[in-house]
Amino acid sequence: MSIRVAIVGTGGIARGQHFPSLAALGDRVVIVAVTDTDPASARSAADEFGVPAVYDDLPGLLAAERPDVVVLATPPIAHRAQAIAALDAGAWVISEKPPTLSLAEYDEIAEHEGENGPFVSYIFQHRFGSAAMRLRELIRDGELGRALVAQCNTLWFRPPEYLAVPWRGKWQTEGGGPTMGLGIHQMDLLLSLLGDWSEISAAMATLDRETEMEDVAMATVRFESGAMCSITNSMLSPRESSQVRIDFERGSFELEHLYGYAGDGRRRIPLGPRRERLEQHAPAAVRLGHRRVRAGRAPGSARRGGTPHARARRRDVQVGARAPHRRSSRADARGSVLPVDGGRGSCRRDRRDPREHAARLTRPGVRARRRAAPGSRGGRASRPQALRRRRPRTARS
Repeated sequence: MSIRVAIVGTGGIARGQHFPSLAALGDRVVIVAVTDTDPASARSAADEFGVPAVYDDLPGLLAAERPDVVVLATPPIAHRAQAIAALDAGAWVISEKPPTLSLAEYDEIAEHEGENGPFVSYIFQHRFGSAAMRLRELIRDGELGRALVAQCNTLWFRPPEYLAVPWRGKWQTEGGGPTMGLGIHQMDLLLSLLGDWSEISAAMATLDRETEMEDVAMATVRFESGAMCSITNSMLSPRESSQVRIDFERGSFELEHLYGYAGDGRRRIPLGPRRERLEQHAPAAVRLGHRRVRAGRAPGSARRGGTPHARARRRDVQVGARAPHRRSSRADARGSVLPVDGGRGSCRRDRRDPREHAARLTRPGVRARRRAAPGSRGGRASRPQALRRRRPRTARS
């Protein structure tokens, strides 16, 4: 039997995410009704997604349809009353973030949940990404040691017209600025990895937008484990980025993306600079990816057999990411970067080795032009020749 779903709110998030996601479940669910404070929007969404019934309000919908699940795609100010109404009607609730405008409202909703359901679930999908789930396993098993230092940044850009929506930019209806509406996803991901916090100091400011609330907020957080974290939430950052970085005793985890990381993000664990630590802990770090296959081309010593770490790296590097490169002793001292979960840009190249650059310039088909200086005989030496003369120094034993 299909699960009967009703959707409350037919704006952008409902049309862009909830309707398509429910439709992708096929016969497992059926959307039986929608409602919105704007009847024209509700009717338009029903026509677009083939929903049979449209109601003027939620109480009428609940009484007539008796849905199994109610999806709340409405502004934060509406969540408390709508969630309580659905729970009292026996429906389970899936609500958009933020859950409510205050902890008191959150506790009030919880009082209407049953011992065995129905319950309310909130949209915090980032904690269920593959990289986060695998990292939680490594933290639980102690593979990386204790978490020590972390960063959590949500640096997004919202133009002034973003705040023109009537319920945005007001304490009474939205409840907060980028901390409540934007950075809440990354902060939830961070909490799912590091646990509860014990101390917070924060500052916020309204620097550029016409709003009652902040447009930038920064915080320093101490977790119960002792780890320290800095958090930045902004709606003023033209180059948008979402980032969580955690430095453990034996490695650093970094997840960088924008609005999600289903293949467009970068996940990597750069391991520490000491060679023995690199060889000891690299295999566990590399296995963060779900697939383990041979890389198409392994660099340097890995192609010739090389060190145990190089051979392990050749076996375990994930498809979709460039194999790690060790360019020089200086690059090796900084630590190699190991790709995780195959996101684009998973591996950054280390500093270019001049010897390799010279070899690339002098291979067949690539010629450097000679520039003749006035009064000279034969002109200046080509760049490859100059590079060959300037051989890099090697460390003395």
